[in-house]
Amino acid sequence: MHDLHLATTWVGWVSLAFFVIGYYFIATEDKYRINKAKPALLAGTGIFMLIGFYFAINGMDGHLLEREIEHLIVEISGIFFFLFVAMTYIEAMIDRGVFSTLRYNLVSKGYSYKKLFWVTGLLAFFISPVADNLTTALILSTVLITIDKDKREFLVPSAINIVVAANAGGAWSPFGDITTLMVWVDGRADFTEFLFLFPASFLGWGVTAFLLSRVIPDGMPPFNSDEEPATIAKGGKVIIGLFALTIVLAILSHQALHLPAMWGMMFGLSILKLYVYQLNTGNSSTQVDVFAWIAKVENDTLLFFFGILAAVGGLHFLGFLDYFTKLYDTFGPTAVNISVGFISAIIDNVPVMSAVLKADPNMGANPVAIQEQWMLVTMTAGVGGSLISFGSAAGVGVMGKLHGIYTFSSHMKYAWTVLLGYMVSVSIWYVQFDMLHIG
Repeated sequence: MHDLHLATTWVGWVSLAFFVIGYYFIATEDKYRINKAKPALLAGTGIFMLIGFYFAINGMDGHLLEREIEHLIVEISGIFFFLFVAMTYIEAMIDRGVFSTLRYNLVSKGYSYKKLFWVTGLLAFFISPVADNLTTALILSTVLITIDKDKREFLVPSAINIVVAANAGGAWSPFGDITTLMVWVDGRADFTEFLFLFPASFLGWGVTAFLLSRVIPDGMPPFNSDEEPATIAKGGKVIIGLFALTIVLAILSHQALHLPAMWGMMFGLSILKLYVYQLNTGNSSTQVDVFAWIAKVENDTLLFFFGILAAVGGLHFLGFLDYFTKLYDTFGPTAVNISVGFISAIIDNVPVMSAVLKADPNMGANPVAIQEQWMLVTMTAGVGGSLISFGSAAGVGVMGKLHGIYTFSSHMKYAWTVLLGYMVSVSIWYVQFDMLHIG
C-alpha cells in the first residue's frame, strides 16, 4: 500500500461527494426510475478520473495510480466473470424449463399453506448456495405468487421466509452471495471453511421460520387442474449436471491449481457451449443458442458490481478506509463485525464487505482468531441484509416480484423475527468458533 493520504485534499472531498451522491441514486432507484448500474458506474469510474486529474496537475508519479488500477481490474474481473458464467447457466436452465417444472411440481402437489411455507423456505436455503441468493429469491417468489396471488397473510410471511432463507443459505457457500464470493476470491478463507457456517446460518433461519410459520393460515391454496404440466426440455438435465461440474471446476481451480475461480467457471462455459453444439448437430427441431442465454444475463447487475467495487477501491486509494480500520482498534473486531450486519441492512452488503476487505483491519492476534473473525463478518454481512426489506439483493428482488404485497412496512411488522434469528446466528458463531474453536 502507498503512503499517500489524500482524503483531506480537494480530490478526496469531491470523490467522497461523488460516492455519496451516486449511492443516493442507487438507494432511490425506484423513486427516480434510474437503473442502479448507471450511478454506480459513474461514481466508480469518475472517482478514478478525478484522482488521475489530481495526479496530472500536481506532477505526481502516475505509475502508482496505474498499478492500483491494474490490481483493481484483476480483482473486479475475477468476480465479474464468475457471476457472468453463473448467470448464463441460470438462463440456460430457465430456457430448458428447469425452474418452471419445479414451480409446477410444487403447486400441483396439493400441499397446505403451512407445508408450502416450509418447502419454499427449505428450497431457498439449499438452492442459494449454488444459484446465488438473488436468483433463488426471484424464482421462489414467482412460485409464491402463482400459488395464491391474493392471500397476503400467506404471501408476506412466506416472502420474508424466502429472503431470510436465501441470504442465510448464501452465507455458508462461496457462491451463495456476492459478499462470500468476494471473501473467497480475496483468499481470506478456503472453500471448506465456509461450510462451518452452516449451523449458525441454518438455525438462525430456522428460528425466524418457526416464528413466521405460526401466522401462516390453515387450509389449501387453489389450483387450476387444467394447467398444462411443465417438463424439463431436452438437454436441461445435462445442463444441470454441467453447472454442478462447473462449480467443482471453479473450486479445483482456486484451491488446487492456484488459478482464479473464474478460470474454472469460464472453462465450464466452454463445455456448455460444446454441449449445445452437439445438441444442435443433426437435429433441426432442437436449435439452442447459447448467445441468446448470454444476452439475457443481467448486465446491469454486473455493471453495478463493477461500479461499486471500483468506487470503494477509489476511496481506499484516497485513504478513507484508514478511518474504518480504527474502529476495529477501538471497539475490537467482534463488536465491529457484528455491527456490520446492521450496516449491511441499511447500506447494502456489497460496498460494506468491499470496504472491510480493502481496509484489511486488525482481526486478531493469531491466525485462528483472524480466521474466526473473517467467518463472523462473512456471516453477518450475508444474513444482516435480511433485517430490512431493501437490505439485500434478494429482498429488493422479492419486493419487485410481489409489488405492493411485500413492502418495507409489511416486512417491518415481522422484522423482530429476523432480528431474533440474527442473534441466534451470532450466538452460535460465538459458541462454535470463539469458545469451542470448531471451524
